[in-house]
Amino acid sequence: MAVDSLGFLDAVTGLPEQLETAHELAAEADLSSLPAGDAIDSIAVLGMGGSGMAGDVLQAVGSALPVPVTVLKQYRTPAFIGPRTLVFALSYSGNTEETVSMARGAFEAGAPVVTVTTGGALDELAASHHGLRISCPTGLMPRGALGALLAPLLVTVFRLGIFPEGHAALIKAQEQLARRRDQCRPEVEGAKNPARELARRIGRTIPVVYGGGALGAVAARRLKNDINETAKAPAFWGAYPELNHAEICGWGQHGDVTRQVLTLVQLRHGFEHPRLSEQIAFAREMIEEVFVQVLEIEAEGEGRLAQLLDLMYLGTWASCYLALANDVDPGPIDAIAQLKAALGPIQA
Repeated sequence: MAVDSLGFLDAVTGLPEQLETAHELAAEADLSSLPAGDAIDSIAVLGMGGSGMAGDVLQAVGSALPVPVTVLKQYRTPAFIGPRTLVFALSYSGNTEETVSMARGAFEAGAPVVTVTTGGALDELAASHHGLRISCPTGLMPRGALGALLAPLLVTVFRLGIFPEGHAALIKAQEQLARRRDQCRPEVEGAKNPARELARRIGRTIPVVYGGGALGAVAARRLKNDINETAKAPAFWGAYPELNHAEICGWGQHGDVTRQVLTLVQLRHGFEHPRLSEQIAFAREMIEEVFVQVLEIEAEGEGRLAQLLDLMYLGTWASCYLALANDVDPGPIDAIAQLKAALGPIQA
């Protein structure tokens, strides 16, 4: 077995408890500096990479929210952000320069800002502007800290009355993650372990991950990112129904090449629009012959949040098994570290 030098599998194993603990801590945060829920017209989540993924989850599961959720992954703060926009700035390290840049613009625009971080420049910025600061536990990697980053968002909008089902959704998600963890632990061998079996079947092929709707899109991108970062391998993603308006045409040629190297992984869930389910079925019939194989994964759990986190968690486990099967250390992400070193420190 490959070396897990940073204890990444331990972090993955602890996700259900991490989400539960973050849920409890966020429930104790002092929200007196934030406006009432009826004074908020929109929500913006600022974040990159594993930190920004928490915003993607909120956006995907928040279809019942009375205000729109925008997830921003850039440097500049859009002009629509102002006093009636609730802003969450997420950076596990606190030194993600794009997030710090956007947060600075949000503070200057007079927006109420909640920072979720372990410290760094973002925490210093929030302290200087008297923003609401929610701390994350240290010692994790951003992609291993989803629970710590996500719970403050869901709990805050729940406590402000914007997301009434947020508390119950978190409880159901925690329970589902614990069930999935029991299936995917390293001691569960062979086909009884769905994550290990998914990794085995992908093998040395290159996965193209497709998901349906808002939930499937986030899960597909997360699995693609996990394979990139954890297994250090190429992977690609797309989302129905958008891919049926362009990408599906790209499978009309070169099947003699693609069917030797590409595996299609389709992520399914119980909240697909009926017409979307039809689209996915028709698309599979059209394109499956150009892939080595088509693997279909069904979400489990009660509620949108539980099913989305279930797909994401299963994918994270599978990426770990892909790494270990190829003697790859799942923890370090040297390419990102090299890029950040080349860019130098955050500009004031």
